Amino acid sequence: MSNSVILQCRDLTKRYVQGDLNVEVLKGVDLQILAGERVAIMGASGSGKSTLLHLLGGLEKPSSGSVILDGYDYNQLRGAKLGRLRNQSLGFIYQFHHLLGEFSVLENVAMPLLIAKVSIREAEIKATALLKRVGLGHRILHKPGELSGGERQRAAVARALINKPKCVLADEPTGNLDSKTAEQIYQLMLELNQELQVSFLVVTHDPDLAARMDKVLHMEDGLIVDALLG
Repeated sequence: MSNSVILQCRDLTKRYVQGDLNVEVLKGVDLQILAGERVAIMGASGSGKSTLLHLLGGLEKPSSGSVILDGYDYNQLRGAKLGRLRNQSLGFIYQFHHLLGEFSVLENVAMPLLIAKVSIREAEIKATALLKRVGLGHRILHKPGELSGGERQRAAVARALINKPKCVLADEPTGNLDSKTAEQIYQLMLELNQELQVSFLVVTHDPDLAARMDKVLHMEDGLIVDALLG
């Protein structure tokens, strides 16, 4: 792990206004993720964890504050430029894998490369190699519906890493898995973190997963209230 900052936010706020309803979800969050660092975010439902992840991933815009990824401020980017930065520098893993059912596992994992204008042949070669690395070399032509829950999540991990991003954002990546399968996913994420030096920011309710991280941040009522080193 180096001291270079890959992802950070400054005084990040988010409020939702609808009619007379004004809900402040984030109340000024500051956060830094270093290259190769593993960070967990824990907290009760409604504390703002997933909203923070969405803002860091550029999926939503903050009400105020800034997000800086690999030196680029989201506030200074528009449309295609922000999309390109997200595609190149971020990977995403969700509780529910979000694989596209009509495509094969190989096609799902290759898709971020194709979006980045990599040739089909090169994308397939890279996706095949990574699928073999995560233990799915025998499943590349299967559809997601033909895979177990753990296999689908392995494919989702491969898709998140296919572009060699600087940071992976994971929202409850083991929340839908039994304990044995969750343990396999923990191990896979840790191995890939070390091999590829990619940072992981993981929102989780799982204390076992949080314990494997370098740092655990606790959120409460829209703020990070404390941080523990792993």
